[in-house]
Amino acid sequence: MATILQIETATPVCSVALSVNGTTVALKEQAGQHVHAANLTLFIDEVLQMAKLSYAQLDAIAVSKGPGSYTGLRIGVSTAKGLCFALDKPLIAIGTLQMMANGFLQNHPNYGGLICPMIDARRMEVFTAVYDNKLQSLEAVNAKIIDEKSFVLELDNHFVTFIGDGAAKCAPVLEHPNAHFSDANFNSATYMSRLAYEAFNREAFENVAYFEPFYLKDFVFTTPKNKL
Repeated sequence: MATILQIETATPVCSVALSVNGTTVALKEQAGQHVHAANLTLFIDEVLQMAKLSYAQLDAIAVSKGPGSYTGLRIGVSTAKGLCFALDKPLIAIGTLQMMANGFLQNHPNYGGLICPMIDARRMEVFTAVYDNKLQSLEAVNAKIIDEKSFVLELDNHFVTFIGDGAAKCAPVLEHPNAHFSDANFNSATYMSRLAYEAFNREAFENVAYFEPFYLKDFVFTTPKNKL
């Protein structure tokens, strides 16, 4: 039996799930700005209470590794690493975009097209990738500035569903009969359950001491101009 605590903080959704053998048994999440720091540890306590389990009964900690929000990822990964150190449990890292695509496929098991998860990276840039309906990667995770030529080859040959908080802003640009957009939330720790269980069985564990989030781009700190 594998009991895994799962943490997703890569986007404005703060989400915590508990799974047993790849099936979610408890979930707590909330969307909003700046909710991760205040709610993450509370949500972890709550899902354990919901499942009537203790920290000692966990077999591993899984975390959404990015790309995504710099601050959100720092909070999620530092919390996961702290738990791994304190409990002497292994750490599992799940790609955020893969998690999102997996969530879409769980909700659309008969889907035959491609899935393109998008995380908003400001202006017309997104963190994105492309997966087929078997969750195989067709385009590696990358930062892409979206214009009318983006994904032309995929759209000319496949039905493509764009998901995530970066998809809505791209809809007016990606005008193609094969382009479809979903506004459902797939940034949920529940969609890590199967992926985390598979990683646990493969013993695909991270080095807790040295693991860092996958930011994809360097964080740039800016200060507002002084008002005259």
